[in-house]
Amino acid sequence: MKIGFCGPGLMGAPMIRHLLKAGHAVSVWNRSREKALALAADGAQVVDTPAALSGCEAVFLCLSNGQAVGEVVFGDGGVLNAPGAAVRPAWIVDHSSIRPDATRDYAARAADLGVAWVDAPVSGGVGGAVAGTLAVMAGGDAAAIDALRGVIGAYASRVTHMGPSGAGQTSKLCNQAIVSATIAAIAEAVNLAQKSGIDAARLTEALAGGWADSVLLQTFVPRMTRDERPVTATIRTMQKDTEAIAAAAAQAGAPMPVLDATRAVLAQAAGRGLAEADLSAMIEVLKSPGA
Repeated sequence: MKIGFCGPGLMGAPMIRHLLKAGHAVSVWNRSREKALALAADGAQVVDTPAALSGCEAVFLCLSNGQAVGEVVFGDGGVLNAPGAAVRPAWIVDHSSIRPDATRDYAARAADLGVAWVDAPVSGGVGGAVAGTLAVMAGGDAAAIDALRGVIGAYASRVTHMGPSGAGQTSKLCNQAIVSATIAAIAEAVNLAQKSGIDAARLTEALAGGWADSVLLQTFVPRMTRDERPVTATIRTMQKDTEAIAAAAAQAGAPMPVLDATRAVLAQAAGRGLAEADLSAMIEVLKSPGA
């Protein structure tokens, strides 16, 4: 398949490499051109504007927020706003994490142009993208999702159709609600252990196999108990996601008191200049809450 891809960042770049290895022709655009050029050696074609992707059969997005998605697709020089384009993609596949209401709006606008929109946020982090084992929660037309399963399968081990447009994004918000609260709870546990004179690094061993064990526990306890914290997901990104969760919860009338507490910790972390730090930096707020 001839594929366009916008947003080859930490997540997008390994996904693109998997698509290339699977034999797809991939054209890449990114606002920071050097990130796109880094994929040329793998066989990707770099284009100058999103509009240059209008002739692709499908265009995949992995962007930072809903505004970026709207601009890249519908703005000047956007994928679906290419001057004089004789053809448009059959599908837009949005792997970004954005608000469900924005997704529904974009899907309706795309449908008016004869383009199917699939909201397909992912879970599994950079590690899952590199391994090709991402989990995709998809919203949109079932036939469109089925037509793309084989392509998405190049970097995902599971694609679950959750319902109409916006359902994928709502599912991702549920995922992020669980993830953000769990990481905050792990930070509290590590801090409690450290302040009680216990070697917190041993919690992964002590709790392994029990109810508290999880991929997040095994991942974040080591990060929180070391000085070096490689960035795989930032405080800023999770803060964006939790704000979207709060908005969706308000619309649905769903109380989320745990989310409110997690948002407060994230806000404190960002306020201390940790917005671009790894999520494990949440523990710094608990170590010195009055700082």
